[in-house]
Amino acid sequence: MQHSQTHLRSRPISAGHLRAFEAVARHLNFRAAAEEMALTQSAVSRQIQSLEEEVGVALFLRHTRAVELTSAGAQLLLAVQQSLPRIDGAVRQIRQSAGRKSVSLTTFASFASMWLIPRLEAFQRDNPEIDIRIDASDAALDMEVADVDVALRYGPRETMPGGALRLFGETLTPVASPWLLKSSKPIGGPADVASFTLIEAGDAHRSHLEWLTWRRWFEDQGMSHAQPRRWLYFNYAYQMVQAALTGQGVVLARSSLIAESLANGDLIEILPQHRMDSPMAYWLIIGPRSALRPEIKAFCEWLQAQAATTRETIGEVPDPDTVDDFS
Repeated sequence: MQHSQTHLRSRPISAGHLRAFEAVARHLNFRAAAEEMALTQSAVSRQIQSLEEEVGVALFLRHTRAVELTSAGAQLLLAVQQSLPRIDGAVRQIRQSAGRKSVSLTTFASFASMWLIPRLEAFQRDNPEIDIRIDASDAALDMEVADVDVALRYGPRETMPGGALRLFGETLTPVASPWLLKSSKPIGGPADVASFTLIEAGDAHRSHLEWLTWRRWFEDQGMSHAQPRRWLYFNYAYQMVQAALTGQGVVLARSSLIAESLANGDLIEILPQHRMDSPMAYWLIIGPRSALRPEIKAFCEWLQAQAATTRETIGEVPDPDTVDDFS
């Protein structure tokens, strides 16, 4: 019997019991885990007991009305929580490759609304067999295990992971609707901007986007104490630009997101000689599990072609040290 137990504990454990273990560890309750897995409580209990016999130590402390992880259980849970999502992700990729082609991507809401979605129809027209799923979020992701193929992110280079591809940068420039400008006194310099309602992100002063503020722009013009007639605050860049488009004030806009509005005359750059450089850029991050799929390669090549057009539109000279080719 001793030889049998030693042999049992030297071989790899049965993976089938790990989902039951993870569910019980997450709920710290056998009944809740059983309901989630559509099993009986006794079936889950037997799986945990079998797993403990294979591992050779107790994974849970059983109390009258609750359970808790032992130190060994906590150690195993850390590995299981990292491994199961990767296994599930690999299975999803296999199923996708056997069925319809698809690209899942994540990006923040303003970029999706103002840059990506207006261009997406062209890709769908040329690639009707590829489905697109967009998650409008800028939450940090581990692309090794995340259920997305591509992430489009915004920030300085030092905040981006290795392998991130720079799409384009930006400058900040005051813009307004043409009819707002026609109904106001001519703008001769930065001081005249303060006579307008200024549109700004409501939380910019409390976040990493503080440098996007009008205060920064006025300081850049040597007018650190300037105050506008009125403030108008919004949460998202696309809301701010929409307010400017409807003549509600002047917005300090990101050049790369409003290039088309400037080109077609919906917005006017009121002081082009007073643009402010931005340290931020837009980045393409490709999940390592997705990079070899043909549809991902096609989509990323299309994204980079669109980015090249944007760089040309905003007059950005690509830096060969930061602008990479997808290959």
